Amino acid sequence: MRRFLLISHKVPTDGAFTLNDLAGGAGRMDEVARAVSTAFTLSNDLRRDTELTVLFAAEPPPRARRVELAGAKLRHLNPDERSTAALLKNALVGASRYPSDFESSPGLRVGPVDPLAYLARFLREDGAIWLREGGLPIASAPFHPGSFAAFVSDPFDPTHDEEAVLARSGALQVSVGPRSLRTSQVIDAVQREADLRASAGDEGPPGTRT
Repeated sequence: MRRFLLISHKVPTDGAFTLNDLAGGAGRMDEVARAVSTAFTLSNDLRRDTELTVLFAAEPPPRARRVELAGAKLRHLNPDERSTAALLKNALVGASRYPSDFESSPGLRVGPVDPLAYLARFLREDGAIWLREGGLPIASAPFHPGSFAAFVSDPFDPTHDEEAVLARSGALQVSVGPRSLRTSQVIDAVQREADLRASAGDEGPPGTRT
């Protein structure tokens, strides 16, 4: 399974924002929604081999929220950021009324979370990758195209506490290019590299491609 973890630092965790100001008052929900859409959407289908979790960490526990999207079950996800933002907003609004996890729509679960504890647990998974500038170039990074766990931040840098968890994890640090890219572009680059490796039958580290 291809797994992504995205931390959102400023989107209101109760969904109290307007779809008419996604880039401003919504705390850059525009880029979060774009990243979600990019992770899953193909020309005429969704990626069923992908899962993505968004940690909405603008407020500490117990108000922080976790939204998990599973490609194998996902429905109602479209390529445009507004409808994706609406899907995520509805999940957050619903979660503000319930103390435990529930399925907001097919393939989308939402519930409370301790962002730092979840991040640490995610980074212990096999194939953990920290996507960041200055990391190992992705073309030479040793990861399996069908089984990895990649962390990426929203347009804002990880907090000091998040950086500490990331540094302690020892996760492979990978860069998708020499320029600073949007979160959605980073995810797109990882999916493309994984697709290339999978189509070439590359199941191991670099140097095994044919």
